[in-house]
Order: sequence, then C-alpha cells, then structure tokens
Amino acid sequence: ERVFTIGFARRAIPYKRANLIFHDTERLVQIDREIGDFQIIFAGKAHPKGEESKKMIKKVNDNIRDLKDDIETTYLENYNMDQAALLTSGADLWLNNPERGREACGTSGMKAACNGVPQLGTLDGWWIEGHIEDVTGWKIGSEPGEKKENDEEADANELYEKLENKIIPLFYSNKKKWTQIMRNAIAHNASFFNAHRMVREYVVNAF
Repeated sequence: ERVFTIGFARRAIPYKRANLIFHDTERLVQIDREIGDFQIIFAGKAHPKGEESKKMIKKVNDNIRDLKDDIETTYLENYNMDQAALLTSGADLWLNNPERGREACGTSGMKAACNGVPQLGTLDGWWIEGHIEDVTGWKIGSEPGEKKENDEEADANELYEKLENKIIPLFYSNKKKWTQIMRNAIAHNASFFNAHRMVREYVVNAF
C-alpha cells in the first residue's frame, strides 16, 4: 500500500493504447530500479466480437508476464463497477493515453479526480479542459492545435520522462506538494466535471 500505484482501467479498445507504457520495457525497469518502486493495475473488458481489443489485452498480459520479476503489475479479470470504484479511489496516478482526436470523454479520469487522483494523459477528451501542468496532473504529447498525428514513440518517451523526472520523485520526496496536487484535482476538476454541470448544459443548449 505504500508503493506508488498507477491505475489504467477502461473499455479495452486499441485506440486507448493500454500497451503504451510498455513501449520500452528496459527503460521502464530502469525507472523502477533507479527512481522509485511502482506498481501498475490494469482492468477493462473487450467487446465479445472485438478481436483487436482481445489482442491488445493479450499483449498487455504478455508484458506483465515478461516483467514479473521486475515490476509488480496485474490485469484484473471481470472488471465491474465495484472494481472501478476501488481503482479510481485507490490509485495514486490515473494513466490515460488514447490516440488524440479519438477520446469521446474519459469519465474514468473524472472519477479519479473526484477522489483526488491526478492524471497523466494525452490532451484529448475531458483532459483538454481539466489539465493544468504540475497543478492537476501532467500531459503526454502535443497540445491541441499542434501536430495532429499520434507519434507513439514520442508519447511513450514523454510518459517515461514525466514518471522519471517529475511524478515518482515528487510522490516519494515531497508529500506536501503531492497532497496539494491531489487537492487541486478535487478543487479544479471535481467541482467542474460533474452531473450538475452536465444537466445544466443539456438544459441550456437544448433551447
């Protein structure tokens, strides 16, 4: 429970890139050994006919098996609402790295923010509005309006750089600052991304 915990739980579909964090497993292991111990929890179901989604889950589990002696990682089976509640309240960091331009919303990240869990993610869906660098969390990849192509290698490199140089050192060495970021996630994001705003905008925009 004292180990830095990264959560990644959502509908399993290739564009959400669950496997991105394993782009360079040697570097990932190096970060764990030299910067700070961490663990990763994955969850999410594929559509019964989603063959590419099933292949993605298999790749994630292949990486988990390959890294079992180096990094504590697991993929929870039979993902459900009870597991989702535990993950979005119990993780230390919410990872969300979809291909830009394809994320409809990203409600799992909103739920995590309501529980004071900051996010590391690509600027797509809700995170375009919710992201304030080093305040509510951290970004991966280009800003909206910049290059539109999704560069997996560049995104993975920035993911590693943020974990290595900012996020994990902050978690272990500056609890006061980390706690403030958790509070910021609630103050800035939970107060804005909620059902009250949703219903209000539906009513206002419907007329």
